[in-house]
Parts: sequence; structure tokens; C-alpha cells
Amino acid sequence: MFYKDERLALFIDGSNLYAAAKSLGFDIDYKLLRHEFMRRGKMLRAFYYTALLENDDYSPIRPLVDWLHYNGFTMVTKPAKEYTDREGRRKVKGNMDIELAVDAMELAPHVDHIVIFSGDGDFRPLIEAIQRKGVRVSVVSTIRSNPPMISDELRRQADNFIELDELREVIGRPPREGDMSFTRDRERETTD
Repeated sequence: MFYKDERLALFIDGSNLYAAAKSLGFDIDYKLLRHEFMRRGKMLRAFYYTALLENDDYSPIRPLVDWLHYNGFTMVTKPAKEYTDREGRRKVKGNMDIELAVDAMELAPHVDHIVIFSGDGDFRPLIEAIQRKGVRVSVVSTIRSNPPMISDELRRQADNFIELDELREVIGRPPREGDMSFTRDRERETTD
């Protein structure tokens, strides 16, 4: 439930939202996402969190980061750490949970409603703390994937759960052959 006059802020866990949308078979159109939530209330900020590989000459996520930065999103990035797992596969680690939590707590006194785009159960204590400040919290993720992309405890703690699949028609874009997609494989590779 959203109210037209409430001040709201979006907190997007980039790799988590990418994984949820991919599991449902669609790409996010971030311009449509921003407009949808501007329609739902007085949006003060839309934060997007992602880790970036510094040593890459070209990062596949760079076009998305640049586009979001120029189109009304507050970008929060940090260098990702690259490592090789036991099976010899290249992995990227770039957890942005602390940055998201700190920003949400700092902004909470200035908003009525926070929307977190993540299913990560680690955010349950954050939601509880924000709610104690009198702020409503909605979580956007999916239970329609197999396995579900949202933890039960996060869904139970939130004031409102928004099924990502039900937003497909308003924020999704169909994948097109040869399209320079803004949702890149690097988001998938960035793990907790």
C-alpha cells in the first residue's frame, strides 16, 4: 500500500534484483521502475548498490552504472574483489549490505516509506530498526522462482511484500536479440 503524499526512497541491491528478475525471465527497465515509484509517492531518492571490478579495462556493468547515474539514481559502488574458488572458477565478491543499511538508517528520519529491492535475509534487522523509527518498509523480490529469491524472515518482517513478477508489465522489458542490455552478467557474478 502506497500513499500519494508519502515521502519514499528506493534501495536497490543490484545483484540481488538482477538475479530475481533473471530467475523470472525478464530484464528491468530502470527508467520505468523509477517512474512507477514516482507515481506511487513523493520519491526523494533512488539508490542503486553494486560492486565494480577496478582492474577491468571494460566492466560489463559500466554502461548500466553510467546510465543510472545520469538518470536520477544515486549510485553507490565499491571495488569488487576477484578470487578463484576451489574448483578453479573465477568469482567476484562485492557485498554492499553495510552500505545499503547505513544509507537507509541515515535517510529513515526523512521519509515515510522505504522500498528495498532485495530478498536477502540479512536485511531483516535493518527493516526492524527502520520500522522502530516509524517508517514503513516494503520489500520487492520473488517467491515465484525456484527456489524463492526472498527469505521468509525478510518477507514476514516487511510491512508489505511486492512480488517482482507482478511488476513485470510495468517495469520489465522483453529481452531483444542483439540488444545492449543494461542487466549484465557481471551483476550475476557479484556474490555475497
